[in-house]
Amino acid sequence: MNSRPIVSFFRVASLLLLLVAVGLLAAITTMHFAIHGAEVQVPSLKGMTVPDARNVTAGLGLNLNVDNRYYSADVAAGHILTQSPAPGTEVRREWQVRVSESLGPQKVDVPDTVGQQERVADLQLRRVGLEVGPAVHLPTASAAEGTVLAQDPPAHAQDIAQPTVSLLVAAPDDEAPDGYVMPNMVGLPVLTAEIALTKAGIKSATPTYQSVPIGQIGSGVAAPVAPIKPGSVIAQWPAAGTRVDQTTKVRLTAAK
Repeated sequence: MNSRPIVSFFRVASLLLLLVAVGLLAAITTMHFAIHGAEVQVPSLKGMTVPDARNVTAGLGLNLNVDNRYYSADVAAGHILTQSPAPGTEVRREWQVRVSESLGPQKVDVPDTVGQQERVADLQLRRVGLEVGPAVHLPTASAAEGTVLAQDPPAHAQDIAQPTVSLLVAAPDDEAPDGYVMPNMVGLPVLTAEIALTKAGIKSATPTYQSVPIGQIGSGVAAPVAPIKPGSVIAQWPAAGTRVDQTTKVRLTAAK
């Protein structure tokens, strides 16, 4: 029996298998470069000016978006404070890198707008370079409609984080409130705080109680520290000045 046809068949089959393997390897290699060739590492942008950071990210095929602006005593105005994603993160091209920009140290004095009409207060705040957040309206019979009842941060506040002022504005007494400015409950008896929240139509979770160390009696030139009364509020969420509404559930922490 002639074995040459069988040997030839196996040679051809082996060659075909080799060609298939080479083809698969080439395809896998091509896919690898196609996928990873489209990925880049996010550079470190902190401290750069926004135009410089925009040039760097554009060169890598990334998009830069300035999300927020904050005051900073450490980073010069126009330079980047924070970024997301973090430096070194691998992302695909066209990814959006979000940064916050420094406004430098706070130099603007926050005007007192309480008692003014909302439109006048808005113009006064913008004139000094501050932004105005969405106003919260509170029905009241004690002030004319549109009168500013409170503002956050307060007038002449120092070391504020953002250049945004929120206003609490008087609405007609028969209008349903769309929100409130969270008052400072710290120091109040927890029962008093809960009653005040209930009257305003705001829900509160069951208070948590925490042991508080007894303050040291003052000596020498140090003034004595008054002890914290059991049952008084020592912490709250949301913080005072935050906008809240009927969907917010306030959490209070009181001293044991």
